[in-house]
Amino acid sequence: MISGAQPMDGDVMFNPDPQRVAGSAMARFASEAGLAPTDYDGLHRWSVDEVEAFHSALWSAFDVVGQRGERVYVPGATIRETRFFPDAEVNYAENLLREADDRLAIIAHREDGTRRTLTRAGLYGLVSRMVKALRAEGIGVGDRVAGIVTNDIEAIALYLASSAIGAVWASCSPDFGPAAAADRLGQVEPSLLVAVPGYGYGGKRFDTTASINAVVAASAPKRVVLLGAVEDLSAYEGPAIALDDWLVPHAAGEIDFLRQGFDAPHAILFSSGTTGKPKGIVHGAGRLLLQHLKEQQLHCDVRAGDRFFYYTTCGWMMWNWLVSGLASGATLVTYDGNPAFPHAGRLADIIDAEEIDVFGTSAKFIDACNKARLRPRDTHRLENLRTILSTGSPLLPDGFDHIYRDWKRDVHLASISGGTDICACFLGGVPTLPVRRGEMQGAMLGMDVAGFDQAGKPVVAGAGELVCRNAHLSMPLGFWNDADGARYRAAYFERFAGVWTHGDYVEKRPSGGYVIHGRSDATLNPGGIRIGTAEIYRQVEPIPQILEAIAVGQDWQGDQRIILFVRLAEGVVLDDALVSEIKRRIRAGATPRHVPAKILAVPDIPRTRSNKIAELAVRDAVNGKALENNPGLANPEVLLHFKDRPELVD
Repeated sequence: MISGAQPMDGDVMFNPDPQRVAGSAMARFASEAGLAPTDYDGLHRWSVDEVEAFHSALWSAFDVVGQRGERVYVPGATIRETRFFPDAEVNYAENLLREADDRLAIIAHREDGTRRTLTRAGLYGLVSRMVKALRAEGIGVGDRVAGIVTNDIEAIALYLASSAIGAVWASCSPDFGPAAAADRLGQVEPSLLVAVPGYGYGGKRFDTTASINAVVAASAPKRVVLLGAVEDLSAYEGPAIALDDWLVPHAAGEIDFLRQGFDAPHAILFSSGTTGKPKGIVHGAGRLLLQHLKEQQLHCDVRAGDRFFYYTTCGWMMWNWLVSGLASGATLVTYDGNPAFPHAGRLADIIDAEEIDVFGTSAKFIDACNKARLRPRDTHRLENLRTILSTGSPLLPDGFDHIYRDWKRDVHLASISGGTDICACFLGGVPTLPVRRGEMQGAMLGMDVAGFDQAGKPVVAGAGELVCRNAHLSMPLGFWNDADGARYRAAYFERFAGVWTHGDYVEKRPSGGYVIHGRSDATLNPGGIRIGTAEIYRQVEPIPQILEAIAVGQDWQGDQRIILFVRLAEGVVLDDALVSEIKRRIRAGATPRHVPAKILAVPDIPRTRSNKIAELAVRDAVNGKALENNPGLANPEVLLHFKDRPELVD
């Protein structure tokens, strides 16, 4: 991008130099496949066309611990029946704990200033004690271990201990209320519940007793293990014990890892629950291990010895994804609490203090930093920072500007997109390619991604329904309590026959990069023209008076009209001048069809517990549907600001 010029979508913001390209794992992988290091298009085609060779190369490149077996790829009648490594025997935890030495495994921060560390040897020892404790409870293959936990050392160790013995992990963050926690963890009927008795956020302490008891009432686990100081165990339903007491009988020792098939159930993640009871999505151990190794080492250039941070809770798939970084030899840096407490630069402080190499966060966090006028390049060193990852929602062009203007110019900014459904990514970073403003660099290796029109044909220009046309490692095993697979098929495979339909609205740009235009189930359709909501947000959210926005379709006179709600900065009034400016920006940056029929101010916007704006819930409120108690939302009470608005009756 020319210095001082007005940035445009698709402008090159960062171009890795030849030395950086040559030093990347992606370049080495391409060379071993007989391709030029910068020929990503060729490498991607090979990964899709030569399925067996590609997956065999992944196993070898990452030196997976376990028995690979003879067969690598066995096609099925449909992509759902396709099998990868059907003869393999692996254990997820064994691959993460393979080097028990004095290097740091975890550096754990809390918002109150607490900092704790654990070496890889120390982590191995802690996991070994937990393995013994789990087995002493009679917990084994296929049993569920559920957690109401914070992103901290104990949660990571318990996750690995569960994996080591073939149990299945399921967790949510402690800010989930009683109904939300019970709806998720109760349905998997855990044999053991591990939970924090409380947590801190924004300088306040919150008690989790009600949520713990709600899960116990819904599932009757054998034992409740409390992670933290507990004054009165009698407050908890069921047999409760403090973690330290639970571990007292068990000394550290060698772990007898249970190797199972590649598709052995490993973890259950949950859908948002904003349109019904949360679905339990079951993921396989070998699948997640190899998929995460591919994404982290090749696409994010995570290296052995890196300090690897992702701001996440244990109720978001990015937590499982972050933990897998141990398999690449990285040191995990975790944070529990409000990322802007006690000031907006708190995470930038941690980047410097811990010399973080790879920093991951959400697009909303980057936008909030921009709105707060944070300029870490003026206040922090950021010396080791090599890669910034963004996900959770589309990173708008203004977010790219903010990173390269206010953070660091020679950083790889990788906007990545996937979901809980796959606990992985369809689109993301490519360390050997330029970073272009507003775009994700490419489809992930092994993922045959396309945009389909309504007839199920690939879109040549413009946006379409995001599909994956081939079997991929991160397809879940299925849904919990869906014995015949009917709900799983309906969710992903019935919209277009023979392909995975993800539910996003995607556009492939001439550069080869991609743009997500929002969820397809929230796509606007005024006058029969399909419009992705992110197309509107891209124009609106850079306006300094607007903190965030949400656009929905209102059924109107046999058609649909666009309603835009905006949350304004403190002291700002939505007057005629601001409304006109919003409409002008949208008309100039998108099309006249994108211009909302109504623009209304709201004090807050409803969000899921993974911090995504809840477009469907707002759409239902605007269209007069009953506001039911929705535990899938972090702040359901704000829906009252959207329902029965007098401005929406004319």
